[in-house]
Amino acid sequence: MKKFIVISALFLSLAGCGNSVPELIDAEKSDKKLIIVTTLFPVYDFAKSVGGDMVEVTLLVPPGTEPHEYEPTASDIININNADVFAYTGGFMERWVPGILGSVTNKNLEAVNMSEGTEIVEGDPHIWLDFDHDRIMVKNIADAIVRKNPENKNYYEKNLEDLLSKIDKIDYDYKMTISLCKSKEIVYGGHYAFGYLVRKFGLGYIAAQGLSPDSEPTAKDLIELTNQVRKNSVEYIFYEELASPKVAETISNETGAEMLLLNNLESLPRDEIASGKTFIDAMYENLNNIKTGLDCK
Repeated sequence: MKKFIVISALFLSLAGCGNSVPELIDAEKSDKKLIIVTTLFPVYDFAKSVGGDMVEVTLLVPPGTEPHEYEPTASDIININNADVFAYTGGFMERWVPGILGSVTNKNLEAVNMSEGTEIVEGDPHIWLDFDHDRIMVKNIADAIVRKNPENKNYYEKNLEDLLSKIDKIDYDYKMTISLCKSKEIVYGGHYAFGYLVRKFGLGYIAAQGLSPDSEPTAKDLIELTNQVRKNSVEYIFYEELASPKVAETISNETGAEMLLLNNLESLPRDEIASGKTFIDAMYENLNNIKTGLDCK
């Protein structure tokens, strides 16, 4: 008989609600694949790339959802408890993780803080936007997968090598492209998500909002940013995918600057994930828009 490891009180609280219970992860999968639960899209994609056909990977934060203020549902907690591996980006974005890990009953759960070993800037959770960090993150998830399934170590290590090669290639492509840019400053009509990337490649960076997408710019902030765009003859202003583009639109309307997407990859739309778009794919799309926006020949 199939059985599910559950947290009883939470399951009962679900049953007492009018809504149906979301689909749960089966703790005794017949195909014996490792069950990996991840929080954000970069972690999800890295786990899939390393684990390949040997793993079943679940993304907790629904596609297209802003994750900064996300709170796990009862079914999310049950799925974490039923997993072999639970991977998250760190303590700044997923502040709820310590409480969840303190309540799970699955003593064999391998919890992976993907930021372990990275150089974190205080308060900035967007560690995956530095390729040096990505190399560490993919090794962290690979180590966890191997610990849970050592008999397939060679398979996972080959996948890791392939992924590291792709990271090396895109890192080089960013470096070469940005070295040819006439403009060296990104004007971003969203929250301050690209600090790691601009520091790595020596770019200037002006963002309309702080580290949280909920922080609204004041009228004074918008006026100053609009004046700066005019003064510097900025031709393109970037906007983010998950948040409203109204700030970028306002500046664009006032200055005539065109708008370009710069995706911080906290999440992707459901159809893009379903189509198989990877972290590397999305970062190349960002690079193409940076090439246009900063006039890189």
